Amino acid sequence: MSYVVYAVVAVLTLVWYFLLRPRKGGKNAPPTVVDSPVVPIPIIGVMAEFFKSPNTMFHRCYKDIGPVFTIPIFFKRLTFLIGPEAQEIFFKASDDVLSQNEVYDFMQPVFGSGVVYDATKKNRQVQFQTMANGLRTSRLKAYIVKIEQETRQYLKEHWTGETGVVDLLHALSELTILTASRCLHGEDVRTHIFKEVQELYHDLDNGLTPMSVFWPNAPIEAHRKRNKAREEMVRLFSNVIKERRQNPERSDGTDILGLFMDIKYKDGTPITDEQVTGLLIALLFAGQHTSCLSSTWTSLWIANDSNVLDKVLAEQEKVLKGDQKKTLEYDDLQQMEYLHNCMREALRMCPSFIMILRKAEKDISIKVQGKEYVIPKDDIVCVSPTMSMRLKTTFPNPDTFDPDRFAEPREEHKIPYAYMGFGGGMHSCMGQNFAFVQVKTIVSIMFREYEIKRIAKDMPAVGYEDMVVGPKGDCRIKYTKRVVS
Repeated sequence: MSYVVYAVVAVLTLVWYFLLRPRKGGKNAPPTVVDSPVVPIPIIGVMAEFFKSPNTMFHRCYKDIGPVFTIPIFFKRLTFLIGPEAQEIFFKASDDVLSQNEVYDFMQPVFGSGVVYDATKKNRQVQFQTMANGLRTSRLKAYIVKIEQETRQYLKEHWTGETGVVDLLHALSELTILTASRCLHGEDVRTHIFKEVQELYHDLDNGLTPMSVFWPNAPIEAHRKRNKAREEMVRLFSNVIKERRQNPERSDGTDILGLFMDIKYKDGTPITDEQVTGLLIALLFAGQHTSCLSSTWTSLWIANDSNVLDKVLAEQEKVLKGDQKKTLEYDDLQQMEYLHNCMREALRMCPSFIMILRKAEKDISIKVQGKEYVIPKDDIVCVSPTMSMRLKTTFPNPDTFDPDRFAEPREEHKIPYAYMGFGGGMHSCMGQNFAFVQVKTIVSIMFREYEIKRIAKDMPAVGYEDMVVGPKGDCRIKYTKRVVS
């Protein structure tokens, strides 16, 4: 009997906390989702539905409520803005209105103290500016030859024989971290400690769980491994940094590690080795997820449609003027517009993240579909790439892979705040140009060197339940070596 009493008290407490306590925003506050068809218990059912399949829930709420709604999760309120009109404020607002820092503080145990979202505003600006300098066009041109060398070497070692079967997701996961390490970390890291870095990165990545968002330091095994991996990563890179300072000739001057090592903040304080390591981890995290998944999805979609494949190969023939063995250059990649649009379309249909978050620093007034809303201060404001980029009102036939939707005269991505393959607005991903260079180089070489056919009858499902959205199912392909002249 006592258990029943406790359960009733718990439910009443939750109902009071989320529904009856005063909430700012007044009558124009976004409607709160209070019940769910998944579990018929107020609030608890909402949380159960959210954790079971958030993307499915977004679709239900959009259909039942509209483009603006609030989902209460534990002690947080998540206010969603769905569709280009609703999303405008999200991508236009400054950090003083919608802030990144508080909502991504769960990354602090991964990146470390004083890095990115844990840094002061002035120090963060210096860190981001240094990242941007490391990803400018002149450096991208130097990275292409490294990416091509790594790709050809990997395929030679792992895609053996005239024909074979491989798991494409696994292969491209390995290849993208190889190429990223070579370009961003440097030759010495890639040559001497890459294997250790790869294994430690795996533990860091697995240490990011749904629980991490709400309880970053929960005493679970994944977090313990994450913390241990970060400590070891700092030790490894501290040794690299020490040796690099003693022997600067070991670097060719193009990797970002060298730029990070030279950072001095505006007050004259030099960056610490631990912060350098944190920035390298942050770069690897941001790039690995997007590049691995976008290269996998792009390749699977190309292989899935013979018409798309024929267009890709025809473009390769045209751009490279028939020389299928030509070493790629930056201008070559720039001319591969159809391949570029294939990657864009893969990111539209299968973006890497189901949500992008900000915190409301003040009450925010918006008007959507003629209706006025006030987003209350302290709400977590969210947009959902997986939901919004599948709206048929924005992208006709949204469930069809159609790279031509980005070409003239359609150019559907030019609808303001519609396309979010790399975020948008003032906080759009600064590494997107590197991602395009990396993925287009890899995919170009793969399809020129091999005939690629999917093993499974159907495309793999999209893993909307995961922190990072990847393919769920059979990603195996059969490769056959082409006779390339």
